[in-house]
Amino acid sequence: MRIFVGLGNPGANYAHNRHNIGFMAVDRIAEDNGFSPWKGKFQGRMSEGRLGPEKIILLKPDTFMNLSGQSVGEAMRFFKLEPTNITVFHDELDLAPGKCRVKSGGGHAGHNGLRSLHQHIGADYQRVRLGIGHPGHKDAVASYVLHDFAKADQTWLADLLVGIADGANKLAQGDAAGFMNVVALHVQQDPVPAPTKPAKPPKVSQNSESPEADKETIETPDAKTTLQRLIDRFK
Repeated sequence: MRIFVGLGNPGANYAHNRHNIGFMAVDRIAEDNGFSPWKGKFQGRMSEGRLGPEKIILLKPDTFMNLSGQSVGEAMRFFKLEPTNITVFHDELDLAPGKCRVKSGGGHAGHNGLRSLHQHIGADYQRVRLGIGHPGHKDAVASYVLHDFAKADQTWLADLLVGIADGANKLAQGDAAGFMNVVALHVQQDPVPAPTKPAKPPKVSQNSESPEADKETIETPDAKTTLQRLIDRFK
């Protein structure tokens, strides 16, 4: 058994925020894989189902992001699981939009949801980092993550969520690399620009003069020695 946790904030006002991409991910897993209807439990909303042979609990904490660890810790203790049985889907500022990376353990990098998880279950859980890009300055981060995805983001976001749902079976069975490959196949990649060919050097006409011909002619001094000049005077 594993618990797949989506991080986000509850309520319609936050539903489409960048910070709620974790909620979106587990919602799509539930929808595409025939999970049970959501119900209130563990200070959040829970859905149950199977991915291959593995029983999966989907959990969306209703505690708001900063207290997510309370909900996850309660569910983990109820099912008598370890942090290594927990997979957390969350927004990642340090990845380009649409990128997906899986890692286990490590720091929380200032993410308030992960910080809460560290406090309640430790750091040994698995994370699925979902790239949302960075606004460019740290002072703009709070506003950026608490705003809805832009219209320009909708295509890659939809592709990413479908990829997550399709690859969830591999993730449940411990194949993180296979999961990331499935996601990457769904997300449309930016076209790679064709390499620029180096400019050809200008052709030099065979009839043109050599560059040496443009140089000024420099006269050499008289090669006669002083003795020779004296001899010439008395001839």
